[in-house]
Amino acid sequence: MRRIAITGAVMAVLLSAGMVPDLPSARAAGRDAIVIGTITDLSGPAAPYGHAVVNAMRMRIDALNAEGGLHGRWLRLVVEDHQFQVPRAVQAANKLINRDRVVAMVGNLGNAQTEAVLPQLRQAGIPNLFPMAASRDLVQGADSISWISGSLYYDQIRTGVKWMVTEKRKQAVCLLAQGTDFGREVQQAVQDQLAVHGQVLKEVVTHRPTDTDFTAQVTRLRAAGCDLVVLATLLRDTILPMATARAMGWKDVDFLGPSTTHDYLLAAAPGGATQGLYSVSSLALPRHETAPAAVAAWMEAYRARFGAEPNAGAIYGAALIDLAVLALDRAGGDFRLPRIAAAVQSIRGWRDAFGGTLQDFSDGSRQGTRQAYIYRLQGPHYARLGEVAGY
Repeated sequence: MRRIAITGAVMAVLLSAGMVPDLPSARAAGRDAIVIGTITDLSGPAAPYGHAVVNAMRMRIDALNAEGGLHGRWLRLVVEDHQFQVPRAVQAANKLINRDRVVAMVGNLGNAQTEAVLPQLRQAGIPNLFPMAASRDLVQGADSISWISGSLYYDQIRTGVKWMVTEKRKQAVCLLAQGTDFGREVQQAVQDQLAVHGQVLKEVVTHRPTDTDFTAQVTRLRAAGCDLVVLATLLRDTILPMATARAMGWKDVDFLGPSTTHDYLLAAAPGGATQGLYSVSSLALPRHETAPAAVAAWMEAYRARFGAEPNAGAIYGAALIDLAVLALDRAGGDFRLPRIAAAVQSIRGWRDAFGGTLQDFSDGSRQGTRQAYIYRLQGPHYARLGEVAGY
């Protein structure tokens, strides 16, 4: 697999430059293709993530197919848009299972959407590999069919709150969360970690993922005297409350979020609204000017092919498809669930090309790690604050 990973990075550059005349993804539509599926958001509130994840996955698959595929077969990715809606996710999974005959789901986006399709996948014996979701519900239980690349939101938030309390001496910790399972999981993590420090949550306010006015929520948090606001948010609902706080002149407060708040797109928020944001993630976001040559070449290839800079979704997409390809390769051409499960469990001491945390599934764990890095947004980049951390 080392040969595949290295030549894949080079091949991505050739593909993006038009130097491979017969793009293998077109030929991969044949009956003998290894079909994997993903349900993601291409037209809803998380579309910036969804498009980027799919783009990076397609780059990797095209490069792999140009090398001959896996075990002499092409790899084909089928993508369905759930628009960040659970009913659409269920419909999409049904199509992928029954019409497209996928052997695995890879990179499904959204906690609620991913959890909703697990009964279908379980009945069909199809693994849920490395989704763009990180809730405990996905990996708990003896009948779990999911494996997560990186740490869970729960672990990230406990790590971040511990660091903020011990290093920044925070005494009034509050929560701004989506009124979803994602928000409730982050809240539980905050409460559990604060209990270790003899503290309790000072204030909790919730919102809908589609809300655009955060005046009432920010006013409540400020009135509560919060010195740290933990976020259970994505892109827009991270930017808007921080911009509202700035407009109110509320400066004696810090904001902390999980990996969903670790994205280049947040650095570009108007008026510098998100500057100073702390985030916790197992992923490293490379800077082109300091990245290793292979990573810089990948970033240039992505930009050339898709006309956009690779955001965090693209980095996640590249990392998770590499991990999925490794598992499928080790399955040896037998893509039944038990064989793929054994292949994932054979992975140990793996690190993605971008410098994320070390991952290991060999102990039967269904998450690659419990550790993460603490970051702070400074200008256009996230500064890493120390070495890998836990709680």
